[in-house]
Amino acid sequence: MLTIKNMSSYYGESCIIPGLDLSVPDGEIVCLIGRNGVGKSTALKSIMGLVKTPSGSIVFNGEEIIKKKAYERAALGIGYVPQGRDIFPQLTVKENLELGLEINRGKGKIDTTIYELFPVIRDFLDRSGGNLSGGQQQQLAIARALVAKPELLILDEPTEGIQPSVIEDIGTAIRKVNKELGVTILIVEQYLDFVLDVSDRYYVMDKGQIALSGMTKDADAALIQSKMSIG
Repeated sequence: MLTIKNMSSYYGESCIIPGLDLSVPDGEIVCLIGRNGVGKSTALKSIMGLVKTPSGSIVFNGEEIIKKKAYERAALGIGYVPQGRDIFPQLTVKENLELGLEINRGKGKIDTTIYELFPVIRDFLDRSGGNLSGGQQQQLAIARALVAKPELLILDEPTEGIQPSVIEDIGTAIRKVNKELGVTILIVEQYLDFVLDVSDRYYVMDKGQIALSGMTKDADAALIQSKMSIG
């Protein structure tokens, strides 16, 4: 599905990621975990074409995309929910969802499966996005990305600032999106328990590179935590 080889990423003249190797196999939930400031969000922005990536390779479904524009990558079937969610507070929930169709030039309609995954969205269609709680906004952001029916869904810190009961709901929805809708998922996260609960495969990132990786079923939580604690 997605293969990254020796990818470098820059903000201006500053190299944030010197050479990243990472694979997201078709049908899996993969989590990229690590402390603040190690380059996790930059990795996702690099995949989406939102930061400078002068070298390396990003292959999606057999096609090299490292030179493609962000909108071209989205049109190929990559959905992205950034850190902070980017909900439009003045628009209603329904209007926010409809923006997800813009990737398909406004064509198509919102699949009712979205409302089964996120019942709170259905209940608040006429409410302004800015009047939702943080957890509700996160669910709306994920739902909006799913409206365009992506093959790969990328989520940046989906549990950030959300209460535990809602985190559990989001985890359940993510697993359903993966298993029932067949969407491959890449998640950046710091909350280790969430990673161990939802993912098939994990990567621990430190200083712009992968420090540890493996299948989640074989994961040593103490070892992962120790790698995340290295300064």
